[in-house]
Amino acid sequence: MQEYAIYAIEVLLIYLGLFVVYRFVRGSTGDSALRGVAITFSVILIVVYLVAGGLHLYRIEKLLSSVVGYFFFGVIVVFAPELRRGLTRIGQNPIFNRLLASRENIIPKIVAAVFRLSRGKTGALLAVERGVGLRNYVERAVELDANFSPELLDTIFYPGSALHDGAVIMRGSRVLAAGCLFPLTENPDVSKRLGTRHRAGLGLSEETDALVIVVSEETGQVSVAQRGELMQDLSRDQLERLLRENIGEGESMSAEGKAVQV
Repeated sequence: MQEYAIYAIEVLLIYLGLFVVYRFVRGSTGDSALRGVAITFSVILIVVYLVAGGLHLYRIEKLLSSVVGYFFFGVIVVFAPELRRGLTRIGQNPIFNRLLASRENIIPKIVAAVFRLSRGKTGALLAVERGVGLRNYVERAVELDANFSPELLDTIFYPGSALHDGAVIMRGSRVLAAGCLFPLTENPDVSKRLGTRHRAGLGLSEETDALVIVVSEETGQVSVAQRGELMQDLSRDQLERLLRENIGEGESMSAEGKAVQV
């Protein structure tokens, strides 16, 4: 009885392996062929194992074990294109992208995108999520969940865009939402020269630990709001160092931008 249980487990494991392979190629030209092979092979395997085990035909069992190994090798060779497409599909899955995305690698892209907007004096407001979640603001905006790119920011903050007056929220290398509305700072000491974007950036930084990047529409200057403070007129190197200090994994470095208590 124990031998039959072992056979059943072996057949089940083989079947599960074939099922996983089938999920890879489902919808492709190899779909029907692999399904037929899996069903035929499973039936033959079960019958032969039961007969060989019942009659104690150990040589046949050993021969069948060798055949199983060659069978899987043959499946890999015959269905290589379909398996390759399946593995590619797994690599493109958003879940794996989130797990494997490196914040350190995204920093130069953020800096490049911000100063690209700065050169064109395109106003922008970008919040980078840290420890405190910003889901509350994401749910009241236009959810995107897209890969970050300078071109995407250009499109969102283009003056003719319906979303250009709102903010963008990022988590790691993903743009979670656009058209986000942040609370304006209630600090009475804030300079009256600051516009709505800067006030909104300060307001969010007072309520959360997010790092908020602001690009001025009038001057093109780049500022960062953090913990209720505004660092204004940052250079490319200063912004990059500030980002690495707060969201990067490298050695902590302090920004050289001038912090303005407001």
